[in-house]
Amino acid sequence: MKRMELRRCKEFSRAKWRRRRRRWTGDSGDRGSRSVRTKVKKLQRLIPGAKGLKPDRLFLRTADYILQLRLQVNMLQALSKIYGPSH
Repeated sequence: MKRMELRRCKEFSRAKWRRRRRRWTGDSGDRGSRSVRTKVKKLQRLIPGAKGLKPDRLFLRTADYILQLRLQVNMLQALSKIYGPSH
């Protein structure tokens, strides 16, 4: 029974991958620009204060945000080393 389920799972994932691959490889002009626009809109929702920014400014804001997040992670790691339980 488990072997049958495993086979179905593999077949499903292959079919899903094929569909996904087909969708992204077809590069017709309008279709490609539409996907870029949707990705830009998603990025605008992820980055605080980026709603309505043009893509060039959005990418700069994204880079700044990534740096800010890295600094926060480094700071939290340093604080956890200082105040964390002693080994």
